[in-house]
Amino acid sequence: MRHLQFITAGESHGPGLTAILEGLPMGLKVDPARIDEQLARRQEGYGRGGRMKIERDRVKITGGLRRGVTLGGPLSLWVENLDHANWERSMHPEPRRGSKKPRPLTQPRPGHADLAGVMKTGTDDIRNILERASARETAARTAAGGVCRLLLAELGVEMFSHVLSIGGVKAQVDYSDLAALAEAAAGNDLHVADEAAYGRMKRTIKSVWGDGDTLGGVAEVVVSGLPAGLGHYVHWERRLDAALGQAILSIPAVKGVEVGPAFENAQMRGSRVMDTIHLDKKSARAGGVRYRRGSNRMGGLEGGMTNGEPLILRGAMKPISTLMQPLASVDIATGQPVKANKERSDCVAVAAMGVVMEAMAAIVLADAILDEFRAATMKDLKSAWRAYRRQITKR
Repeated sequence: MRHLQFITAGESHGPGLTAILEGLPMGLKVDPARIDEQLARRQEGYGRGGRMKIERDRVKITGGLRRGVTLGGPLSLWVENLDHANWERSMHPEPRRGSKKPRPLTQPRPGHADLAGVMKTGTDDIRNILERASARETAARTAAGGVCRLLLAELGVEMFSHVLSIGGVKAQVDYSDLAALAEAAAGNDLHVADEAAYGRMKRTIKSVWGDGDTLGGVAEVVVSGLPAGLGHYVHWERRLDAALGQAILSIPAVKGVEVGPAFENAQMRGSRVMDTIHLDKKSARAGGVRYRRGSNRMGGLEGGMTNGEPLILRGAMKPISTLMQPLASVDIATGQPVKANKERSDCVAVAAMGVVMEAMAAIVLADAILDEFRAATMKDLKSAWRAYRRQITKR
């Protein structure tokens, strides 16, 4: 059982989204404005649809906080759906007497949860499936992850994401200066550190958008400040790479995950892939870690544990399922061939996916830290964290 758990509730066009975090220590300072920054980043990106022009995501903390500090109980977060005003008759949670029942949606979209959900549940209205399966739910995850980022920051752990590719256009990335990489990625709405690739991506998106089609791509999360040994090598379900992989793959439309350049590594000889180990006498004399790696092709994870190098996670997002030029489908009510349902949607959302990846990684890493140190308060957690970091420098 995980130490830190979270659950979300709410539908895409319902009144709003709720996230509840259970397991946070007492004494964590939580500034809602810092969470709002992450929610705003999730809404960015050329190629986002009309929904992002309606929503102005802001978090409201409704429980677990007193005067900006966690109490140690469940933390309740609320993000309002402004678009609910346009869907109130169809999506109001309570029954409406005298109101005509909304017409069922019966044209499933290829690539979405629509048809499989209908076959699983037997519902005659696809909206009963798609409202919860929608990626709108990731706003609640981003809020929860925003809180966990604050905990990680208190321990000196930082993270950012950037886009590696969209629609086949690839960015050229320099990992020699992570601070410069993060700054470059934050400089545009697609979170691309390569300026030339950013221009090509925008042109590609514009062309595909005009065709009523969609695109996918790859985003990467980089986490620095993690000590070696976080996670476990003994039991499969406690391996950190397994937990991170599940978290990333749980994001809607994500179909692949890598730790470092895993798929590239798979095509190479081991002698060119493994990160060589060296004594770092300068660091040791200064009281730091005695070892350094010659590279980071393992993405900061070995044997289910962090190895002290930056953690590198990549997620592959398929093209968005909802097309403005719908594909062939079958009406589940009549059995007749039809065009799939057309909902307001994005052309591409890879930059947003990267932000959600950050949130999910933050939740998993915060859980791993709290599981390792079992601290009831932030004071105790910081003390245990500092002691552990001192301890590993002597080994």
